[in-house]
Amino acid sequence: MLISYFDNEAILKYNFVTKEELYHSLSYVDHSRKKRLEMADLVQKNPNLVPLLLEIAFTVDDAISSRACWVLEFAAKETLDFILPYVDTFTKKCGSVHLDSSVRPVAKICEYLIMAYFSREKNKVQEALKEQHLKQLSAVCFDWLITEQKVAPQAYAMTCLLLLGRRFDWIHPELKLILERNYALGSAAYKARARMILAKLA
Repeated sequence: MLISYFDNEAILKYNFVTKEELYHSLSYVDHSRKKRLEMADLVQKNPNLVPLLLEIAFTVDDAISSRACWVLEFAAKETLDFILPYVDTFTKKCGSVHLDSSVRPVAKICEYLIMAYFSREKNKVQEALKEQHLKQLSAVCFDWLITEQKVAPQAYAMTCLLLLGRRFDWIHPELKLILERNYALGSAAYKARARMILAKLA
């Protein structure tokens, strides 16, 4: 059964989809909010698709991987629960993405996870994320700050590291050094976020 576009009824009926079928469906996902939301809704209703979607997302040299990352981000915005059983995979591999159109949504998912972890309200993310995951995310966020990236993932990384510094006391001094060092070369958007973070570190 070849699923063209993303046929919710067909997937719900047969209760399976192959990696090849999901890959084919992702080729129909574009920048439109409507198509990303439809695929994200499909993933949330069919959690068996998540490991396949992650596998495609982390096939990092393939342009279709970016579309998988878009879908993951849209699904994560609605609820992070779907990704928690695969948090080991996500935290180990999120730093491997390098296409700009993949890094931004992956960095946003990291921000969602970290913000949920440090939320005052109890949630499942706080139970799922262990110290090793936090350390892996810290390393990835620092990598995004010290390598050539777009402003958005760097801004998400700043937010994550500001929060992670509550857990690891070495992070804030390192974050401050990097922001001060890179400030003069940053864009207006970078400088605006950096000023906000530095003010909180003062």
